[in-house]
Amino acid sequence: MQSRSLFFIGARYGVAQGKSHLVSFISRLSTAGLAIGVALLILVLSIMSGFEKELRENILGVMPQAMVYHRQAIEDPQALVAELKRHPRVLGATPFVQLQGLLSQQRRVAPVNIFGIDTALEHTTSKLPEFLPDGTLAKLSGDSSAIVIGRGVAEKLRVDAQDSLSLILPSDGNAAPKVKVLKVIAILDTHTDIDNALALMDIGTAAELSGYPGQVTGIRLKVDDLFAAPQIVREVMQNLPADYYGVSWMRTHGGVYQSIQMSKNMVSMLLFLIIAIAAFNLVSTLIMVVVDKQGDIAILRTMGASTYEIMAIFMIQGGLIGLIGTSIGLVLGIALSHWVTPMVQWIEGVFGVQFLHSDVYPITYLPSELVVADVAKVVITALAISFLVTLYPAWRAARIQPADALRYE
Repeated sequence: MQSRSLFFIGARYGVAQGKSHLVSFISRLSTAGLAIGVALLILVLSIMSGFEKELRENILGVMPQAMVYHRQAIEDPQALVAELKRHPRVLGATPFVQLQGLLSQQRRVAPVNIFGIDTALEHTTSKLPEFLPDGTLAKLSGDSSAIVIGRGVAEKLRVDAQDSLSLILPSDGNAAPKVKVLKVIAILDTHTDIDNALALMDIGTAAELSGYPGQVTGIRLKVDDLFAAPQIVREVMQNLPADYYGVSWMRTHGGVYQSIQMSKNMVSMLLFLIIAIAAFNLVSTLIMVVVDKQGDIAILRTMGASTYEIMAIFMIQGGLIGLIGTSIGLVLGIALSHWVTPMVQWIEGVFGVQFLHSDVYPITYLPSELVVADVAKVVITALAISFLVTLYPAWRAARIQPADALRYE
């Protein structure tokens, strides 16, 4: 038989209404199950990739990718910056002062991690200016009482821009803690968990409060490859005295990244099992089709169809069902991945709920990033499973003897 005829017969069995309505119903159910499994897997992988992208671009765009510290304080930060920038994989370096303290407003307090930044150079190592109103950094550098706080800190203290609050810094020994009244000039809103404890001020003001005027706590680095940051830190530390030590983002935020990767792998495995279950439904569908089409199989055999041609007919039928289900799931999954973020935001706005809280999750909204490689992996896997599960029913169809099949026709 010609291959075109085999394809026509297999396609007709796959899409046409058979004598048994139950067979047709189960065939459509298998297609729907496969489509839902593919769509859900594409959607979940896009959400996990979105979390990974937000960590990479937003959280690590604001927080340091790598830091070099001195055990006391760095007296000549400009010389150290020049030394660090000689490394070919260091794209930028800026000094900073880091403080731990409490912000207080009336009887409300919130712990904060304060970074004193060089406002003129901050854009070379972070995306911080993108999350602040225009002119905020200029105001910060020109006002020793100015401070920028994260959205989470502002909500805890119930303050807004232009409000005043008190900064309390612990002192060494038995000395009284330092207290300074500050004015909030802007609210930092990155929609991530760093908004819950981050505050910013001018590097000079922070150095005065730290007790080391004119000195800095460390140097922030921007590297060419996030995942090579630990290696780059080790390399730059080889040329520095023993009093210096380095830290990469893998130590500060590596746990979040590992959690995202583990969740992505676990959910992917579970949803791949859903696809496998939906694809294996094709086995029962094709077995019932074989039983329903025994007379047709016998006639084809008497017309000269070989065993391999009968197998090909039913493999084409199963492959067509898998192709249709996978294609529908592909289109549906891409559409859901594109619309899931605005759809969830709309639901949160209408019902006044928030599904993701920064106290639990690294970001406060549901992100989505469609990765072509993930989509291709899902589609190829679904098609491969759909093809493999057709082998046994096709083999059973090829073993039917014409005399046995036509005996009761």
